[in-house]
Amino acid sequence: MLGMPSHLDSHRIQLKNVTEVTMFILTGFMADFEMQVFLFLLFLAIYLFTLIGNLGLVILVIGDSRLHTPMYYFLSVLSFLDACYSSVVTPKMLVNFLSENKAISFIGCATQMFLFVTFGSTECFLLAAMAYDRYVAIYNPLLYSVSMSPSVYVPLIIASYVGGILNASVHTGATFSLSFCASNEVRHIFCDIPPLLAISCSDTHINQILLFYFVGSIEIVTILIVLISYGFILLAILRMKSAEGRRKVFSTCGSHLTGVSIYHGTILFMYVRPSSSYALDHDMIVSIFYTIVIPMLNPIIYSLRNKDVKEATKRVLGKIWCGNRSIFHTDH
Repeated sequence: MLGMPSHLDSHRIQLKNVTEVTMFILTGFMADFEMQVFLFLLFLAIYLFTLIGNLGLVILVIGDSRLHTPMYYFLSVLSFLDACYSSVVTPKMLVNFLSENKAISFIGCATQMFLFVTFGSTECFLLAAMAYDRYVAIYNPLLYSVSMSPSVYVPLIIASYVGGILNASVHTGATFSLSFCASNEVRHIFCDIPPLLAISCSDTHINQILLFYFVGSIEIVTILIVLISYGFILLAILRMKSAEGRRKVFSTCGSHLTGVSIYHGTILFMYVRPSSSYALDHDMIVSIFYTIVIPMLNPIIYSLRNKDVKEATKRVLGKIWCGNRSIFHTDH
């Protein structure tokens, strides 16, 4: 019939109306300006504390020869990861608090997700490697230097990074191969996977399965390694006759177990559950906890009850104090 558009014409009109997203808007917290300023100052303080705490710990381990053991090498890598992990998310979030332009480019968003998932996954693997290291040190201390030589702990650190990169590649590739044409407003403070899947106009069923099974598998494997390692550690503790020995083991392992529990608890809550239960505003608060708060807490958790770290800090501060005093006396 005349005047009726053909099927081809309607398909062309439909294609014309679909415009692929080239940038995203990170809406973050919808609050008034005074609250945004308060949040900016709060998270700036947390971020600075995170950088000082974690990078300070890295410098301490590198600079003090008494801390040149596998346990502290693992701890320095964890601190470096936490500094990077927080730096992927926080600076952009801080800018958005005070800026009306909350846009992030398509490439910028993909890069942020890739780095965030890489550092997060690497931390899961590294925490498992640290549990194995504690098991070797406590269960058979006489063979520790042989069992955990550089030829063992260096590949474990490298494997943690490789696992993190592979996991990030799968999720970033799968997420950004989707079409984003309905909306470009991401209800989050950074480019996380669930809020991006929520605004895609493609079928995200495969992505949901990938997210559930990949994250679930990593969580199961790494938590099992931690539980088995600590099972053997508990047996070793029960066989110890010295109360001082037991106290020392509880001190070192307690801090690691605290860090593992907090980190894995929030990861499991965020990703290993049905997509229907996602509540983006609520999940945003949880994700702030594991991306910004946990990296700040880790140096406190691992250092506060650690005698070696406290003594190394005193030695470094003592050297700085003596150096400053000698400069002062020279000047006068």
